[in-house]
Amino acid sequence: MAWQPVAQADEIREGQPVLVVVGEDDIALYRVQDEIFATEDLCSHAEASLSEGDQHGYIIECPRHGGRFDIRTGKAKHFPAVSPIRTYPVKIENGTVFIAVD
Repeated sequence: MAWQPVAQADEIREGQPVLVVVGEDDIALYRVQDEIFATEDLCSHAEASLSEGDQHGYIIECPRHGGRFDIRTGKAKHFPAVSPIRTYPVKIENGTVFIAVD
């Protein structure tokens, strides 16, 4: 696993997901208070960008059909989403957000 710099921490605002691209992976970044989380950007139910969805605390809602996921674990929390989404480890060093990718 390699750590990749993806953003500055102060660019990620609570309740406003951000899309970043690492290699061929689209990844959504989220802030909840002082923590930043990362998931794959593609909803597991339908091809929709989660970074365009509504974030409510630790839950991201898909903009297409309203499926919801826990951004900490990737678990599907609301129908029609039933399959989890991938999450990525995150660390912040000197104000830079890094995620670990394969």
